[in-house]
Amino acid sequence: MANLVLLKSGESTVYEIAADEVVVGRHPECAVHVDSNMVSRKHARVVREGSEFFIEDLGSGNGTSVNGQKIVGRSPLNHEDRIRLGPILFRFENPAATSPPRPAPVVPTAPTLNVDVFSEKEDDPTIMGALESTGRFGALDVRPEAKLKAVLEISRSLAGTLDLDAVLPRILDTLFTIFPGADRGCVLLKQPGGMMVPRAIKHRREGDDDSVKLSRTILNKVLHDKTGILSADAANDDRFQASESISNFTIRSMMCVPLLALDNEPMGVINIDTQNPLKQFQQEDLEVLMAVAGQASLSYETARLAASYAEKQKQDNEMKIAAGVQHALLPQTLPVVTGYEFFASYESAQAVGGDYYDCFLLDEGRRVCLAFGDVAGKGVPASLVMSRLSSVVQTTLEYVRDAGEAAHKINRHMCANAIEGRFVTFTLTLIDLATHELSLVIAGHMSPMVRRADGSVEEFPEDKVGLPIGVYDGFEFETCRRILQPGETVVIYTDGVSEAMNPAGDLFGVPHLSNLVAKGPADAAKLGKLILADVKRHANGRPQNDDITLMAFGRKPHAPENLKDTDHGA
Repeated sequence: MANLVLLKSGESTVYEIAADEVVVGRHPECAVHVDSNMVSRKHARVVREGSEFFIEDLGSGNGTSVNGQKIVGRSPLNHEDRIRLGPILFRFENPAATSPPRPAPVVPTAPTLNVDVFSEKEDDPTIMGALESTGRFGALDVRPEAKLKAVLEISRSLAGTLDLDAVLPRILDTLFTIFPGADRGCVLLKQPGGMMVPRAIKHRREGDDDSVKLSRTILNKVLHDKTGILSADAANDDRFQASESISNFTIRSMMCVPLLALDNEPMGVINIDTQNPLKQFQQEDLEVLMAVAGQASLSYETARLAASYAEKQKQDNEMKIAAGVQHALLPQTLPVVTGYEFFASYESAQAVGGDYYDCFLLDEGRRVCLAFGDVAGKGVPASLVMSRLSSVVQTTLEYVRDAGEAAHKINRHMCANAIEGRFVTFTLTLIDLATHELSLVIAGHMSPMVRRADGSVEEFPEDKVGLPIGVYDGFEFETCRRILQPGETVVIYTDGVSEAMNPAGDLFGVPHLSNLVAKGPADAAKLGKLILADVKRHANGRPQNDDITLMAFGRKPHAPENLKDTDHGA
């Protein structure tokens, strides 16, 4: 008769496989009921087909393994196979079967890291020994030869290892060499929020599937006090009978020490134990482990910083690519139109930004479109919105010729699936090159400044400014119209220009910008470069805190009144 034997806490419970299908799980109706929250309600089933037996995982959360190898689908069972459901162990018995010899247990390359942290019934469990931290390597004047040998051993073992996934297992491998009596070991690291998560685990005997048990009281004391803890012969000491997390798991001796980060704060713990009563750990072993933990911490921090640096380099390279993609969305050249001048400049505060401009010819060169926007926010999120806006503007202006209607459709597109808080202040300008009429829509942006031929500056009324793009679907934008006279230049800018700050925190300011436009040259390119240079002068070395984008365009004095001699180039 075949059986499943539950192995738990040093005891065994036999379940006879009397049916062709036996379900194992946490649900009370299961034929083999396992009371553990690490086991799924219906975790696995054992199926009998004639004289053969199979086990099948039922989509459990923690998986099913046979002889240390996680199974996928149905797996055959042989006599004395070891079955693991999460942390729960079974032995399959079928002595009547005549099956070929079982292969050696397969050790998984990435075993489940199972560390059980239990709370004691008593608030103050007895601790056999403790060692306060006196620095990263402990008191080196105590047993200096042993500590130096151990530190050199761990240093040699970890030399050149920068792979975080490899560092912690190597630490345990080295500890098993330094402490030949160690049976089990684990490394737990602190996650954001304070949760301790097992990152490496090791058993002396490869076929030993027992989980590492760790007292919550001891763990908390190690982390809080930065203290190494020694518990000697816990299972036989009467003082530990109240401490279920130790006495029930037959730990003869254990050590737990903190891993200290560069700021001398605990980032985790190392725990090793032995079940051999003849190889109990002593106080001097704890001192050596504290010294080893100091070097292990440095090695892990070095690997972590190296990994962080490599990831940063990768991100920087990706951001360079993203910046190149974003710049490709901006016009590489501006239209060349006889009698008109166009200038634009874009400088992001970060690798990518949310400012946007575009300038292109429409209607076979009879009109010019100038789009200009500033996405709320900076960096990657703003750049993604900017790229979408660029596409929407180009697509819309292919079919829509009126500025107000175009702004309405652009807004509708941007409102669809909009990201909350990611609106765009925007201006859309269309210039009829035959009549020189300028049609302008201002969507939440600062009014463009128009420098007249006499040097005076005109701004559009505030009541002509509508809502930003992406705020309200269906908003009707008002179109401003005026004739652009010879010698007049229009300047459009983002708040990265007007709000540029110097080291004292003083703003560049709209009044100063207006005065600079009034006194500046009428030539669009010269005026744009003058403004940008003055912004740099004002910043006086202070790092740029926002994207700086500026566009200037206008009619040259005595520009031709017809298109007969107009050159429409790109």
